Amino acid sequence: MHETVKTLNPTRTNLAPIPMECDAPFLKITGELPRELNGTLYRNGPNPQFEAPGAHWFVGDGMLHAFHLENGRASYRNRWVRTPKWQAEHDAGRALFGGFGRRLPNTPADVTTDGGVANTNILFHAGRLLALEEGHLPTEIEPGTLNRRGYCDYDGAIAGPFTAHPKIDPVTGEMVFFGYNAAGPLTPTISFGSISSSGKATRFERFDAPYASMVHDFIVTDRHLLFPILPITGSMERAMRGQAPYAWEPEKGAYVGVMKRSGSVKDIVWFRAETCYVFHIMNAWEEGDRIVADVMQFEEAPLFNHPDGSRTDPNKSRARYCRWTFDLAANTDRFMQTYLDDLTGEFPRIDDRRAGLASHHGWYACANPDIPMFGALSGIVHVDGKGKRLGKYLLPAGDSLSEPVFVERSKDAAEGDGWLLTVVWRAQENRSDLAVFNAQDVESGPAALVHLGHRVPDGFHGNWVGAN
Repeated sequence: MHETVKTLNPTRTNLAPIPMECDAPFLKITGELPRELNGTLYRNGPNPQFEAPGAHWFVGDGMLHAFHLENGRASYRNRWVRTPKWQAEHDAGRALFGGFGRRLPNTPADVTTDGGVANTNILFHAGRLLALEEGHLPTEIEPGTLNRRGYCDYDGAIAGPFTAHPKIDPVTGEMVFFGYNAAGPLTPTISFGSISSSGKATRFERFDAPYASMVHDFIVTDRHLLFPILPITGSMERAMRGQAPYAWEPEKGAYVGVMKRSGSVKDIVWFRAETCYVFHIMNAWEEGDRIVADVMQFEEAPLFNHPDGSRTDPNKSRARYCRWTFDLAANTDRFMQTYLDDLTGEFPRIDDRRAGLASHHGWYACANPDIPMFGALSGIVHVDGKGKRLGKYLLPAGDSLSEPVFVERSKDAAEGDGWLLTVVWRAQENRSDLAVFNAQDVESGPAALVHLGHRVPDGFHGNWVGAN
């Protein structure tokens, strides 16, 4: 298969991989780390072990970065996720695959990569630390060492792709998940299921969507599941012709399937709206017969071309904070899309204690409108539950940051009372800091900075795991 996404230039950004694993037991700190911050920020992202011809950064080997904070001190460790692909290439001393399972010339026939690269997210649930990417089963990680323990299929109860964005119900502790391509590559079948707070699979089912789509994230409220089927389409026919397996086909339309969490796949109701694409959901909740979902919406998908190879409009290929509203009692199959801000942004987060419930605080990484640099997220925005901007902080020109992760001050603290943790790339010094913000006052800038001697490449997602 040819790669599906446009190649970005790593020489002007923080995309290029780093070539080493290391431990830094005592890191220099500017300011003072809050003593309540006791735990570890885990981050995940692509970091190809070897350069492969034509391979995109998106499909690079997963590398975990762990910042451990304890009693005002900070340490750091990074490790590649030692998937079968990583291990085979490590043993061979060269790249064997070009991404999406494409074998390079002279790759031994007995070497496979059906286990993926585990490069997109990492989270903790029911006693397991899981490295995730949407094409394969979760990979269990040992928290302290970052060693790989193996694939997690919950005693054989689940199979196939598993989203990088499962949702953990803050009331029940249940983890809800889905997977696209569930009947094989480039198929319209979606799987979904749930894992109890004790780590047992309690549900695993499948259904067919209107068409094969790349479904990166989904929506969960306390009573409903919503599955966005948006037109980055998958096509085996294209792939067999040597064209891009995934492409932007806006004429396919935008669908969202709505199902009761206690219901059946036979009861899914499909809503329609203006064509768009969404990678990430901020949060969703219910207001009577309405479902409200806050998302980061693109008018046209970034990074993917039309089936004929022509590019999408870069002016429309930027995400903005948008609200979707579904009226389950109205006699319509349409849902509303309302932009709440015009800033370019991505990687939205909330206080996860309000996941699936009405929330009054949200944060996302934004781009500096004064700097012509596609894809460089260089600030943080704080919004309230109605979309009003409560604060904004921009980094010095050239610097960029990762997804901001919220950490509550204590288990019983008010919503939004805590800190935001984000990894910042310092372009002039070509190294990274862990920045700690007061979540209610991002405009004041970082309250503390943990300094690394090297850089952490731009990655995707991460989560905080408290010490208790």
